[in-house]
Amino acid sequence: MDQEIRACDVLVIGSGAGGLSAAYTAAREGLEVVLIEAADRFGGTTAYSGGGALWYPANPVLRREGTEDTVADALRYYQAVVGARTPPELQETYVRGGSAVIAYLEQDQNFQFLPLAWPDYFEELPGAQTTTARQIIPAPLSATDLGVWHEVLRNTLDTDRLGAPAPELIVGGRALVARFLLALSAYDTASLLLNTALVSLDTDAGSVTGAVVDHAGEQGVIRARRGVVLAAGGFEQHAPMRRRYGVPGASKDSLGAPTNTGAAHRAAIAVGASVDLMDQAWWAPGIVQPDGGAVFTLDFPAGIFVNSSGTRFMNESAPYDRAGRILIEQLPEEDRVPRFWFVYDDRAGAMPPAGIPMVSLVEREAYERAGLWHTADSIPALAELIGVPPPALSETVARFNQLVAAGADSDFQRGATVYDCFFHEGARPLTPITEGPFHAAAFGLSDLGTKGGLRTDASGRVLTEADGVIPGLYAAGNTMAAPSGEAYPGGGNPIGTSLLFGHLAALDLAGMPSDTQTPGPDTETVQAAVRRYLDAVSSGSGASIAALYAPTATVEDPVGHPPVRGIADIAAFYAGLDANDAVHAVLTDEVRVAGPRAVIPLAITLTRAGQQTVIRPVNVMTLDREARITSMRSFYGAGNMTLPRD
Repeated sequence: MDQEIRACDVLVIGSGAGGLSAAYTAAREGLEVVLIEAADRFGGTTAYSGGGALWYPANPVLRREGTEDTVADALRYYQAVVGARTPPELQETYVRGGSAVIAYLEQDQNFQFLPLAWPDYFEELPGAQTTTARQIIPAPLSATDLGVWHEVLRNTLDTDRLGAPAPELIVGGRALVARFLLALSAYDTASLLLNTALVSLDTDAGSVTGAVVDHAGEQGVIRARRGVVLAAGGFEQHAPMRRRYGVPGASKDSLGAPTNTGAAHRAAIAVGASVDLMDQAWWAPGIVQPDGGAVFTLDFPAGIFVNSSGTRFMNESAPYDRAGRILIEQLPEEDRVPRFWFVYDDRAGAMPPAGIPMVSLVEREAYERAGLWHTADSIPALAELIGVPPPALSETVARFNQLVAAGADSDFQRGATVYDCFFHEGARPLTPITEGPFHAAAFGLSDLGTKGGLRTDASGRVLTEADGVIPGLYAAGNTMAAPSGEAYPGGGNPIGTSLLFGHLAALDLAGMPSDTQTPGPDTETVQAAVRRYLDAVSSGSGASIAALYAPTATVEDPVGHPPVRGIADIAAFYAGLDANDAVHAVLTDEVRVAGPRAVIPLAITLTRAGQQTVIRPVNVMTLDREARITSMRSFYGAGNMTLPRD
């Protein structure tokens, strides 16, 4: 990037769900947007999510499936979980907003979602849902579907951590990111820049007016006429900030993107932003890998957790964030990077019965060499190897086996909830530890990222300590203080919150009400309008083409002539076609529909006096709710896609 000042309507910092949602919404609402990403690939922590789930109760996808649920029930549940820890308007905005944002996205054929049946994490509270879905996930797509964008999509955790080959099928959070990238490619007003990091925010008379950014060691200023959206993730990868705010765990144990260093937090604080929940994260137990980092892990059909005293201290099958918080409660104040042991027998072999580690397990020998996995012929001998008192571990294992024999865990209620049994087809995960040899694997406290951040209102506007709004500054995702407070109500909350508040921030910047879904026709109507346009062009009649436009429409050719505005001038513009003997228009590629817009790649053959001229524009058509054309922009050359730039 050179030293020149670049200008746009909206500047978005970060390319996870929140940043991409903000950029997409801003572009779709007619704003010029620049999105910057500090890494060399798009996706942030969202791309590392195996599911990419969105907790949006009673949304259109679920309603089409006949899901029996209501937003009122979901709100009662969410408020019971979170309590008074966060503003009630933020809680209600999140729970009620999910359905509207999915309706908004589904107007664009690039977005497809599937229902996910996944129980809420506090089923004992009113309004909890355990028998049907409140989550949806993005439909998978292939690397071929993604095209050139696949080269700049963040890799999977296995690829980044283990060097595994990139999969052909794009699923989970990567699929959500991929669908946003495809959708954004329809908008020439959206520019997406890689390797570009936030340095500081620019202000004028208290309003945020842009940012100083760094690209490959060179700094420049991007001006934002309307505002800046900070969606750059948390600060989990910045050890000094973790220490300053007392976040349990360590950077090496986090699954947050490597670039999540809190730069957006610090930049906002420097201009007067207030923060909340800064000691919080999205936690889980994590198996320790040979590189020393604990990796978020789910699904324990067997085995027990024991502490340094050799005693059991939790329900191993509890929802992961609840389990992480139980672990934190066990810690001495000075021990913020815990390690504990997972003890199991040999009935399923020597590998730990941990069904879903977020980074795949490697060869056993690597863990043994690192002192992380141990095997012994007896429980006392195993205790010696892992440094816990042999009598205590023997007593702990004997007690657990008694509970299993009795058919119920009266100590920690393992298997008493739907979530506990979710990964085991409803069976209680109570398996005795009786078949030697016996094994132990090292575990720690992992996280999906920090959840403390900038305080905002329900539109994502960043607040000062005095609850005033900082004009021009918005936040979403883990840069924003989470509406869920010190709890994790259900799977899909982090990405769901991020996507929604990025969307709401952009709507506010565009001057749209938060419950607005862009008025316009559905996909089939847009496709029909494209066919009418092709037929009108091929008719060679300028009047027939002009008749498709709204009275105040605009026609623009960026490389040809100034914009033509108003139906009279548009009719005069197209009248030039009447001089041709024949006009023929055909599609050269698939029409892409994004809400009320269509991207139309054309070859138009003009025949006059026996000579033919072929032009190959890519037209971007925008329609109003009556399916009249409100704008038509023509582009020539490689196409209308704004590619990431180094």
